[in-house]
Amino acid sequence: MARVPQLRARLAVTDAEVQRGTVDENASYDARLQAAVRRFQVAEGLEAGGRIGRLNWAALNTPVQTKIGRFCTALDLRRGLAAPPDRSIEVNIPHFRLKLNDAGRVVQDMAVVVGRVDRQTPTLDVRLVAVQVNPSWGVPDRNAWEDLLQRLHRDPVHMQAMGYRLYQRIDGELTQVDATTVDFSAYSKDRFPFIIRQDPCEVNALGRIKFVMPNRDDIFMHDTPNRHLFRRPDRAFSSGCIRLERPMELLAEAFSGMPTWNQVRFDRVLEGGATQGVSLARAIPARLHYDTVIVEAGIVVMRRDIYGLDAAYLRVLDAARSDRLAEASHRQ
Repeated sequence: MARVPQLRARLAVTDAEVQRGTVDENASYDARLQAAVRRFQVAEGLEAGGRIGRLNWAALNTPVQTKIGRFCTALDLRRGLAAPPDRSIEVNIPHFRLKLNDAGRVVQDMAVVVGRVDRQTPTLDVRLVAVQVNPSWGVPDRNAWEDLLQRLHRDPVHMQAMGYRLYQRIDGELTQVDATTVDFSAYSKDRFPFIIRQDPCEVNALGRIKFVMPNRDDIFMHDTPNRHLFRRPDRAFSSGCIRLERPMELLAEAFSGMPTWNQVRFDRVLEGGATQGVSLARAIPARLHYDTVIVEAGIVVMRRDIYGLDAAYLRVLDAARSDRLAEASHRQ
């Protein structure tokens, strides 16, 4: 309760309803103030439950100068930005959204899950060229020792039931190993000689669809069995790849112009369970970009600088500005 007056005073700066409150309301977290908190949470892309947590206090205490810096970064990044192709995919990482544009219209708009802070989704300009139905997952080394090693140690039987297969090179040959025979306590990040793959199945980490976009970072978009994460406003949970809220809708757009791939054929392949790759008749340009500040319907929308990239960019801008000022002063 001691922080309620501070909260009310802060929201009164930007919320007209709070400004119209009375002095008697000052120390009470009443319905009017809770409604103001929810409006603030919606505007900031936070969970609009009316509770004030760590992310809420951080957003409330963001200095105006920091926001001005993000505007400066956004304006500078837009200089010389080429017009997008008529048909293209745009993934805005800090806004956790994917949009498919066609002839100037947004034909799809969905939530995505992006990389967490320690496994960031990179900015990329790529092309969506193919899809895999019922993909298997070749587990990257980092995911294997950081995410799966302890789970294999606790319950290898359950992990095998979830489709995880363990392989090891023996005499140059890749040989499958029964995980129940391995003492995983003897292994660590620096000593993990295994390769892990997950079979196509209902609980496969990639879901039932993988969208292939060739790039050096091995980033792709995919379905996911973890649907609950799309209800979260803050969706930086992946290992760098992009999980899609509605992958089947994107698949339908990707298959447009391919009459041999109708819904009946796709369902048959999906139900068959075997991995099958399909090249698209028309590749779709895809841009993964990092814009914390955007304008939607004439309203400026700002999201958290989740990877600190705006702050780093602004430091470069400020350093360049200082150098120019110093040079101009020296000339005088």
